[in-house]
Amino acid sequence: MKDWAASIIASALFGFLSPGVIIQMAGRYRPVEFFNMKTSCVSILVHALIFAILLMLFLIILHPHLYI
Repeated sequence: MKDWAASIIASALFGFLSPGVIIQMAGRYRPVEFFNMKTSCVSILVHALIFAILLMLFLIILHPHLYI
């Protein structure tokens, strides 16, 4: 059996935290923009930092397991 928790959590976070898809922090015209489908270098860095922090929280601190 393989542990699928890391793959599922990383894929879900990547989908939810892609800049411009659902929410964009550090937007072009406002601090937070919704569903604008555009991005900037600053928002990419902000979302990458949030992604890394949440991924570390879920995988290292909480240490989940999902065996399929």
